[in-house]
This record gives sequence, structure tokens and C-alpha cells, in this order.
Amino acid sequence: MRIGAALRELHRSESALATELPRVAERHPKEQEIRHVTGDLAEWSWEHVREIVAVSPRYGVDPADLENPESSEERRFELPGEDSDPDLSLLADLRRLYRMSGGVALDWDLLGQGAQVIADAELLALTKRCRPRSARQMRWARGMLKTLSPQILAS
Repeated sequence: MRIGAALRELHRSESALATELPRVAERHPKEQEIRHVTGDLAEWSWEHVREIVAVSPRYGVDPADLENPESSEERRFELPGEDSDPDLSLLADLRRLYRMSGGVALDWDLLGQGAQVIADAELLALTKRCRPRSARQMRWARGMLKTLSPQILAS
């Protein structure tokens, strides 16, 4: 059974998102909504991480192995001029959050499918609790992109 592998990847991706959300707020302190909302969204991911750690031993995953996940998300410039333009940097950060949160939501979907196949009601309930929050994180990032991009790109 490969549920343990899915849990490890989900732990890594949730941890990376939980870490990146406050970093974005730090990089853009003048953006009020980003500063306030990212804290709540990061807390959701940290709650998910704790729940993944709690369920992981049932699938042969040692919680100690999950303590320091390696992030596959590297900080890289995504838009030309982003390194010197704070507005482009904001768009790039929101794009990264959107992609990261989309990956997390997909990971929850995959884990939910696995939980259905093995008929694990507790694991399925976990995915049904956590997946909607991940989708909400993704919708927030997309909404911010749609709100801010016209003004930034047209200036």
C-alpha cells in the first residue's frame, strides 16, 4: 500500500505552503489583505500538517521522518524584472502560492481516492475536512491575482 508515500508528499507540500504564506506577507508588508489573510491560511496548513502526522503511523510512516520536510519549491524569479519591481514580485509570489495551494488540494484529492479504495473511513473523513480549506487557499490566491494583475500589468 502506498498511502504512506501520499502522506509524506502531502506533509511536505502542506509544510511548504504553510512556510511560504507568511514569507509572502513579510515581502509585501504594505498589502493589508495579504498580511492578514496569509496568517489564517498558514494556520490552516499547520493544522493539516498536525493531522497528517497523527494519522501517519497507521501507514508505516514514522512521524520523526516528517519533522524536517525538504521543500521542492525553490525561490526563483518567475517574471522578468521581478527582482527589482515590487509589484511584479507580488504577482510572482501570488502565482507561486496559487500553484502550491493547487498542488496541495490535488494531493488531498488523491489521498481521498486512496482512502475510498481501502475503505478507511477515518482517513476519508480527514481528507473531507482538509481538502475544502486547501481549495479555499487556492481560490484566495487566484482572486488576489485577478484583482491585482490588471492594475499592475497596465501600469
